[in-house]
Amino acid sequence: MNESLQTLLEQPAELEKRYRKNKRAFTKAFNELYPSIQGAPLADAWNERLNYESDGVQWGTKADWLFILIAGAIAGTLAKMPAFFTLQEDEFYARNLGLLVFPFLSAYFIRKSSLSRTNFLFPLASLLLSAVYINLLPSQTDSDTVVLACIHLPLFLWGMLGLVFSGSDPKNLSKRLAYLQYNGETIIVGGILLLAGGLLTGITIGLFGLIGLNIEEIYFQYIAVYGLAAAPLLATLITQSNPELVNKVPPIVAKIFSPLVLIMLTSYLAAIAYAGKDPYSDRDFLLLFNLLLLGVMALIFFSVVESVEEKKVGLMTWVLASLSLITLVVNGIALSAIAFRISEWGITPNRLAVLGVNLLMLVHLLLVLRQLIQTVRKKSKLEQVGFTLVRYLPIYLLWTAIVTFLFPILFNFD
Repeated sequence: MNESLQTLLEQPAELEKRYRKNKRAFTKAFNELYPSIQGAPLADAWNERLNYESDGVQWGTKADWLFILIAGAIAGTLAKMPAFFTLQEDEFYARNLGLLVFPFLSAYFIRKSSLSRTNFLFPLASLLLSAVYINLLPSQTDSDTVVLACIHLPLFLWGMLGLVFSGSDPKNLSKRLAYLQYNGETIIVGGILLLAGGLLTGITIGLFGLIGLNIEEIYFQYIAVYGLAAAPLLATLITQSNPELVNKVPPIVAKIFSPLVLIMLTSYLAAIAYAGKDPYSDRDFLLLFNLLLLGVMALIFFSVVESVEEKKVGLMTWVLASLSLITLVVNGIALSAIAFRISEWGITPNRLAVLGVNLLMLVHLLLVLRQLIQTVRKKSKLEQVGFTLVRYLPIYLLWTAIVTFLFPILFNFD
């Protein structure tokens, strides 16, 4: 991109278009090019624009806050529907939890985008149809396919949010990387907000309790519900308004926890062999084994995304390669255990769903590990690892759609 930017220095409108198309990639390329073009008025102006550090936290505009208040009020009111209409809370939240978050985040990015609304027709239609579909499924507490649909629907909605985030260019790999970075930053900021909110809740209830007023029930039924509904939107506003403040935290988290998880996972595999435990005969152990695998995979994704902007191969790249290799071993064990259970007791919706996602992760891990090895051998750049990672994401989205929308029909809602 550096060469193309240099040719566009006399075309301000084209520079602005490139910047709006992918802000993170543009900033990285410009900062690498700037030392060779320093002194040119347009180049100096862009340098100040891209690298200006504000003296304080930016809180967005009044319009942003008005949107968050309205969207948070609607989300909180929807979350209160079981109380308003005497619905079963467990069933309602199991089916609609993702719908209380992702449609409103999608609306936030649609509102902030200058693109035509027609670009968002497919994700918006998917969100609407998902809401109708999941609530029309039979109310069978013993239906595995309905439970699977409820588990996978939030993942599908997360994918639709990614399409909205990418705007008119969903195939842009840099946009997909930016989306994963947004998720990491928002989870960290959201966690801080939840901790602060929990502390405020404890202090408030305690103070009112000291004067003989028990506000716990009212507080959790109204204030806490609306606060939780607005938290993802508030976290998004903070991350999008303060990129220079927030984006320094995730790389630190990744560099601290990736080596620790590598040590933990290696020790855990050794402990499994020593204890004589295996996931072949113990169903609960296989479930925990797969949850561990999903957690480690998420950390690998997060760490790779936060490492792509490093300019040279370092210890972190070696750690990620080692962690991917160990996770590949864990995935192989889980996959063989699932195959064993299917061969012994036949196919069920749960086994088929787990088998599918483990096969997808196996292929994905192999691709990422291969690219990491190429990077360690200095035959490829770290950025290519990130592109390999995000190029595969639509396949996960397709699988979640199959499990959510087709499994209940294929297995007759069993």
